[in-house]
Amino acid sequence: VQLQASGGGLVQAGGSLTLSCAASRSIYSFDAMGWYRQAPGKQRELVAGITRIGRTNYADSVKGRFSISRDITDNTMYLRMNSLRPEDTAVYYCNADLAGSIYWGLGTQVTVSS
Repeated sequence: VQLQASGGGLVQAGGSLTLSCAASRSIYSFDAMGWYRQAPGKQRELVAGITRIGRTNYADSVKGRFSISRDITDNTMYLRMNSLRPEDTAVYYCNADLAGSIYWGLGTQVTVSS
């Protein structure tokens, strides 16, 4: 399984970005997928997750601002990020759970300037 994250960049506070995570196989085969982030000096944390049946969950810090979605026909998961804040600055990673095996993509940097 290969996951390719993209869409990061530099944005001003209040701006928006959409991250994409393209999978090398049908994303419907995954029990769950998620977006994580890791800021400098901090542990990696869950940002948002989505299960096979489409149930979603979010970190409290991003609720109401971020939205996770997927396109099964394109085997791609997305993270729409609105109202970005400087504290959202981090490397964002996507992952997938396939029958208990966890796969990670390479990260994409998101930098939010104040």
